[in-house]
Amino acid sequence: MNLFSQMMNYVLLGILYILRSLPVSVNHWIGDALGSLASKLPIERKKVVDINLKLCFPELSNQQRRSLALKHWKLFGRSITERGYLWLGSKEEVRKLVHVVSEVDLTDGQPRMFFSMHLLGIEAGLIGASLYMSDIGIQHPMTLYIKMKNNFFDVKIKSWRERFGGQMILRQNGRALIRAIKSQQIVIISPDMDLGLQDSIFVPFFGVLTCTVTSIPRFANLTQTQVCPLITTLNPDGKSYTCHIGKPLENFPTNDETQDTIRLNQFFEAQITPRPEEYYWVHKRFKNRPEGQARYY
Repeated sequence: MNLFSQMMNYVLLGILYILRSLPVSVNHWIGDALGSLASKLPIERKKVVDINLKLCFPELSNQQRRSLALKHWKLFGRSITERGYLWLGSKEEVRKLVHVVSEVDLTDGQPRMFFSMHLLGIEAGLIGASLYMSDIGIQHPMTLYIKMKNNFFDVKIKSWRERFGGQMILRQNGRALIRAIKSQQIVIISPDMDLGLQDSIFVPFFGVLTCTVTSIPRFANLTQTQVCPLITTLNPDGKSYTCHIGKPLENFPTNDETQDTIRLNQFFEAQITPRPEEYYWVHKRFKNRPEGQARYY
């Protein structure tokens, strides 16, 4: 790493500490401003958002999609600036930002695995959930992560996410996940991103054939465990989140991996439809295409 890169890492770290010190209203105002700016710049991710919204909501007019995109970018900006609280804040600060509600007794010893999704509150939800679980005596809930190219922040962010007792493991470590589930350790997986063709199938997502990982039904069948949603949504005040841990899906998994994966995508659609601005549209959700189909990006 050259000297300039090292300096920029510490500049960004300093900005995080500044953001953490600000009142929430000011922090979110900065996030809104950054998101609004990003929505007007000729950057690749702006094109990605526009393409995703057009594919998933063809019934909307161009003006309606532009309005939806701007709302998304503002919330995306907030989700970045509020990480000062999530990564560096105290337990009290995290509890103010995210409230956890569970429909299941997590202390009953029942083996379960949990699936999350990439609504913009996912960072708040997973950190809030690890704190909530620590408070009720559950140790080392396990979440998958993808290693960052920037090793300086990869190490720091991993330690910040784990500071309340959570455990981050590389998503390629499937054997560790299976062992954890069988030993009744809590495991949280977010299967709603295009992670490549390996261990994935093409199933509909908002009517578009989408490369989707099959990890949830595959691991659930291997471990014979319950599968529960863990979904984080923005509260009506626009300043905080609720992480909702739901009851196990009924009759899941089945012996049909494809139908189980379709069912999960339908669940995700049902969560997105009332709050489309909250989904992570900056991701290239339709990056890989079935053989013979043209690429969207």
